[in-house]
Amino acid sequence: MDRVKRQLGCSDRIQYDVTTEDICVAVLDTGICGHPDFEDRVIAFHDFVNGRQGAYDDSGHGTHVAGCIGGSGRLSKGRLSGIAPTCRFCVGKVLDDKGEGSIESMYYGLLWVLENRLRYRIRVLNISVGIGESGDRERMEELVGLLDAVCDQGVAVVCAAGNKGPDEGTLSPLGESRRVITVGCHEGGYFGARKDLCENYSGRSRGDLPYRKPDIVAPGTDVMSCNVNWRRDRRGGYRDAYMRKSGTSMSTPIVCGAAALFLQKFPYASSEQVKRQMVFTAKDLGEDWSKQGWGMLNIEKMCSYY
Repeated sequence: MDRVKRQLGCSDRIQYDVTTEDICVAVLDTGICGHPDFEDRVIAFHDFVNGRQGAYDDSGHGTHVAGCIGGSGRLSKGRLSGIAPTCRFCVGKVLDDKGEGSIESMYYGLLWVLENRLRYRIRVLNISVGIGESGDRERMEELVGLLDAVCDQGVAVVCAAGNKGPDEGTLSPLGESRRVITVGCHEGGYFGARKDLCENYSGRSRGDLPYRKPDIVAPGTDVMSCNVNWRRDRRGGYRDAYMRKSGTSMSTPIVCGAAALFLQKFPYASSEQVKRQMVFTAKDLGEDWSKQGWGMLNIEKMCSYY
């Protein structure tokens, strides 16, 4: 996360010069573990897969995602902190230990966010889930409709473009919603011409979509964040506290963290204003829209003025 923050202009001054820390980010994923970087900021957890009580993560994906959003970086002396390191979390487990889930679990997860948005002051929702095409088109339409309802209630929804690109029509169905902030992956040239870059398989929209997607891009290759398998050593320190992951699942929480950080500085902004500020301050990379959207997230410009 250190190099990602440098790329996006996310300085300590911007991260900690906030008006309120009382912003909650909802994360629908594989869960979250008790990593020291989350301290006591996980204020609600619900398991829609196994029905268990208490926060846990049997995959590691959700923990990594949450670390990108708002890990404190405590075990790295701040170097590997997430974008919004003082935000709070509400986590819904909608994916199993293999990172797989159903339309039903996502549907009830969205209902949970909708019903608890005021109780926990949820202002941002992260969905790093690239759902593929479903045979149940009617049920998928209901899911997208519920996603729009969350947006209507003032929650900025950030969705992954998915990892099935680069062909046309490979965007995740959830990312096709006009209302959400759809995130693709791009490294902005940081790794040169490496073949395995996330931007080479980031999802692309259909040509017949009446509006352009994705909305924005952020780094997503070899992102270092919280590891579910962290452990204490015999000397009282910690081992394996962080690990690298790649994909639009990593780009999405980086953008989500930027939305949370913006709302911590400007808590009365609407979700639509968050999206508008984000895309209007993005850096044009000179790529086709289907690859870069408005361009690369620029946190320094996004959060320095409004």
